[in-house]
Amino acid sequence: MYDYIKGILISERRLPSGNVITVEAGGIGYGILTTERTLQELPDKNSEIKIYVSLMHREDAMYFCGFLKREERDIFEILLTVSGVGMKAALTLTDEFSVTELIGVVISENFRELARAKGIGLKSAQKIVLELKDKLLARQDYLLPENETEPNVIPDYAQEAKSVLYSLGYSKEEIEQSIKNALNIPNIKKTSEEILSGALRYLANNNK
Repeated sequence: MYDYIKGILISERRLPSGNVITVEAGGIGYGILTTERTLQELPDKNSEIKIYVSLMHREDAMYFCGFLKREERDIFEILLTVSGVGMKAALTLTDEFSVTELIGVVISENFRELARAKGIGLKSAQKIVLELKDKLLARQDYLLPENETEPNVIPDYAQEAKSVLYSLGYSKEEIEQSIKNALNIPNIKKTSEEILSGALRYLANNNK
């Protein structure tokens, strides 16, 4: 069992088959599949790096999948326990969502949000929610980053507002911040219309 590889970052490559980094440790260069999210957080080349890895076995080859954060590797392995979810789909989901976001959408059963990820259909998203909700509820304290104590769960009554904001072209960060702000408005009614109205007011005031 491999937990992590600690060595020198030699290269990073964006290939048609996926993102690959090479880490040299003990005179061996390890090619490690990873996400765009991880590539964006890499240190400079020739820096020392610690990559948490998962060894994948296939009939014709073995692969390392690696992440800078332990919790990303762990939730990647949990995703692989879902029937029908393979390495490619698990990498896609850990790229599209942070650990906190992924826990949040699964616990809130927001399978439509999961289905936004490339190659993840509604049936696969529903299966992920069905098979992982209880697992993530039981393990969220271990999986969440040390500075976070709970997942970013948007209540069910705010999901429709979130979908409308996505259709209007707002970014994920803008949407989450605007809805969070709307939910904190005193005496606001817990309806999608009220949440959407509050979120749009927040966005309008902050985009002047």
